[in-house]
Order: sequence, then C-alpha cells, then structure tokens
Amino acid sequence: MTDCGCEKAKADLEEYLHQELERREYADISEHLAHCSDCADEVHLGRVLTEAVKRACRDAAPEELRTQVISSLRLTISH
Repeated sequence: MTDCGCEKAKADLEEYLHQELERREYADISEHLAHCSDCADEVHLGRVLTEAVKRACRDAAPEELRTQVISSLRLTISH
C-alpha cells in the first residue's frame, strides 16, 4: 500500500465513510488516516455529521410534505 495523500483522502471522504470504495482504495485511505491527523479529523467530523443526519431522518416526512415534494419533482422533470 502507498500513502494516497491528503487530496485523495479528502476527495473520496464520502465514499470512504460509506464504504463504497474498492478494497485497495479503502486500505490506502485507511493507511493515510493512521498517519495524518488533519485527515483523520475530517473523517471524524464526517462520521459525526453522517450519524446526526441519520438520527434526524429516522422519522418519515409528513404525508402532505411528501406529496408536495413529489409533485414539485414531477413538474420540474416534465419541463
């Protein structure tokens, strides 16, 4: 494995957090994070934000809001 560098680690942060990278890329970023406190801090912040969003989205939107959003999306797509 090689150190992928800060630019690569930060560019692929979302995919890394959601384990959507190929095994090799995931391992390279993990290795980088073990040696780079700045990037490790970014990952920590990303994890905290991801968990906060998950908690906030546990409840489904009210049916009226869902209907309005779907209608708006349909109008946007059809135009």
